[in-house]
Amino acid sequence: MKLGIVKEIRPDERRVAASPSTVARWIKAGWQVVIERGAGDGASYPEALYVAAGAAIVASAAEVWRDADVLLKVRPPTDDEAGLARPGQTLISFLFPAQNPGLVETLRARGVTVLAMDCIPRISRAQKVDALSSMANISGYRAVVEAASRFGSFFTGQMTAAGKVAPAKVLIIGAGVAGLASIAAAKALGAIVRAFDVRPSVGDQIRSLGAEFLTVEIAESGEGKGGYAKEMSQDFIDAEMALFRAQAKDVNIVITTALIPGKPAPKLWLADMVEAMKPGSVVVDLAAEQGGNCELTQPGTEVVHHGVTVVGYTDFASRMANVASELYGTNLWHLLDEMGGAAGFKVDLQNDIVRGALVVHASEKTWPPPPPKPEPSPPVPAPLAAEPVKVPERPVVKGRGHGHGAAPPPLSKTAGIVMTTVGIVAAVLWLGLRLGKADATVGEDTAALLQHLTVFVMAVFVGWQVVWNVTPALHTPLMSVTNAISGIIVVGGILGARQSEFDASVAVAVAATMFATINIAGGFLVTRRMLAMFRK
Repeated sequence: MKLGIVKEIRPDERRVAASPSTVARWIKAGWQVVIERGAGDGASYPEALYVAAGAAIVASAAEVWRDADVLLKVRPPTDDEAGLARPGQTLISFLFPAQNPGLVETLRARGVTVLAMDCIPRISRAQKVDALSSMANISGYRAVVEAASRFGSFFTGQMTAAGKVAPAKVLIIGAGVAGLASIAAAKALGAIVRAFDVRPSVGDQIRSLGAEFLTVEIAESGEGKGGYAKEMSQDFIDAEMALFRAQAKDVNIVITTALIPGKPAPKLWLADMVEAMKPGSVVVDLAAEQGGNCELTQPGTEVVHHGVTVVGYTDFASRMANVASELYGTNLWHLLDEMGGAAGFKVDLQNDIVRGALVVHASEKTWPPPPPKPEPSPPVPAPLAAEPVKVPERPVVKGRGHGHGAAPPPLSKTAGIVMTTVGIVAAVLWLGLRLGKADATVGEDTAALLQHLTVFVMAVFVGWQVVWNVTPALHTPLMSVTNAISGIIVVGGILGARQSEFDASVAVAVAATMFATINIAGGFLVTRRMLAMFRK
């Protein structure tokens, strides 16, 4: 089958229905692609890239309409373009059937099958095809860029030698895809961001992006069908207007994004609110194409009222045509894949994505579609039968000491006898040294030796038990705090080594001093390494 892509003829439209990378995917999948000459120029996609991807370039739109089985566009076709459509052809583009009933009737009369990218159902499975969200994301980001280019100060606060500059205060009205994109972009630039929406469910999304969620003290939900907002009661609107008037005196930038499907955009930012804003402030109206949320918006242009710039462009996504074309082409790729691709292309009325977007089929108007089927909930696992809790007779020790392996097995009978014998011999030797005095001089030396030996043995056992029974995770800090003990050993070793004759006691003192010094140096290095882990 043959796909056709024509150049958009609306003066302010720079997008094209597919980028060269998307065309290459279609060619590989078995489609033949024919493109009107110059179709990608506005999006910075020269013809050479399309030719390299495998597309055929033709001189006029009429040739594309004549040859294509499936014709892809961005904007709704004009009356002249609709006149080029032929029976049996499939047209996929934005269409807005509620606002263009005459165009829908013309296409129906010509026997064209029409799918509207703006009618893709808002269900989880259709997110990959949701071109409205793709374009709204771009528009929300671009709105902040347009506001920043007209605002005469920084978005982020500045502290300079010349003085302090306060950060910009931004109010976003409507927290759909475009509104959330605007919040993220404004926060990234350092502004103080506030956002209002009639749907309480979006409050968490607003806060997660770092903005303040504004609401009114009236218990009324604005949740509409398909994730859109609905019209509110007069009491809610009055409270909303009072909130906006209070904000108008404080904020520098207002970005409005509120739309109600099939109806003109609601008027939310009135003339007196614009007049209450400080001179140099900016209002960017993303709903300008549907009449605008601001009372002073003039679609397609910008105006200045009381020193406040009101931007009412209708081509925000088109101002980033390169990436917009890439994303829109990807949405079309997924839709054609849902319809069977080149080998099995068909209009499947049982496919909820296709059925939701279908406006005209077999010379019959099929819009509005039936409500989408509820999405199946994930299966809930059956509760498991409660099992009796087995209490172990004693705690299971998986490791001791340094955590290497399981607990050691109990001592054998032979080992017990050996340790007992060693203990008895050591006790007899200690008693012999303690009580066997040959003379007074030897007795004094023996008493001193026993005293040092006793302290040494006790220190060995105490040190062994302290270190061995501390969890391995605490060995490093334990080593770092033993510097004080090591310092005492160094002092004692220096005092013990000051004798004039080099004997065994001096050698022991020197060795003790050396090892304690190594321990101190290692402790400081370990402490330094630990502190570095907590520094940014």
